[in-house]
Amino acid sequence: MNTGVVLINLGTPASPDAGAIGAYLKEFLSDPRVVEIPAAIWKPVLNLAVLPLRPAKLAPKYREIWMEEGSPLLVYGKRLAQGVQAQLDREQIAATVVLAMRYGQPSMQQAFDQLRQAGCERILIVPLYPQFAASTTATIFEKTLALYRDKRDLPELRFIKRFHQLPGYLDTLAQNVRDYWREHGKPQQLLLSFHGLPKQSVEQGDPYLRDCMATAEALQARLAAEGVPIDIAFQSRFGRAEWIGPSTLSLLQAYPGDNIRHVDVLCPGFVADCLETLEEIRIECARAFAQAGGEQFRYIPCLNDHPTWVAAMAGLIRQHIAGWPQMDAG
Repeated sequence: MNTGVVLINLGTPASPDAGAIGAYLKEFLSDPRVVEIPAAIWKPVLNLAVLPLRPAKLAPKYREIWMEEGSPLLVYGKRLAQGVQAQLDREQIAATVVLAMRYGQPSMQQAFDQLRQAGCERILIVPLYPQFAASTTATIFEKTLALYRDKRDLPELRFIKRFHQLPGYLDTLAQNVRDYWREHGKPQQLLLSFHGLPKQSVEQGDPYLRDCMATAEALQARLAAEGVPIDIAFQSRFGRAEWIGPSTLSLLQAYPGDNIRHVDVLCPGFVADCLETLEEIRIECARAFAQAGGEQFRYIPCLNDHPTWVAAMAGLIRQHIAGWPQMDAG
């Protein structure tokens, strides 16, 4: 009975063209876990306002960050999966590692089909979100169960809820920052920018904000000896609802007025670079900071396929598949 491992991230358009972006957005924004507005109200807005206009606006932004091999999120996801597979092979741990996206390609269904064809009857689901949120991790759990709802023969399933305090994750983030500063010098301020979440979600019991703060506190402790002040903010607001704050953009625009003109930004909630880090932070936020009087804005890349991060993920997987025998008892 082979063991399968599915690394799952949010998703990405198949290409930086408006048509592909529209197809991706339709799947993403139709998930009631992502947009918690009654369908009767949201669907007309999505179909008549968002989808006809938004893809064309996003296309130039996607083209600006697109890599020769494809979407950064997909490229780094593939490299992570390959690296983890190689690490487990070196440790002689019998497991098949595949990559999937919650929205777009490769789909979760494709990943499960691949593992079934490989004879995997035990599957570990690994959402690539360090901090838990209902709009990210929970929807992966729900989609997994939905895909198996009508199956006659089900695999054994295990899920990883979060890894926001995993030492290997935190240590690699801290080392990335120290290595960057060793090469480029230290800033006046380090800003940790996490993805935002509607305030109502937290009030209803979502642990996301608590997870983010725990990650930030652990990073602050690891970087305390560097002597660089650290702030925490939240990016990527969408819609009219009140979101948790402070917002990344507002802090960056306020810094020059407080005589903070040299800033580095790290996005600990993203394990792989994507539109939200490369375009929103590295380009848009850098522009806003400069317009407000900032002089030096630097973005520190995500973990991506960093060797230490690959080893940390392999170690996390090893822990979670422990206890699954490699073959049936005789």
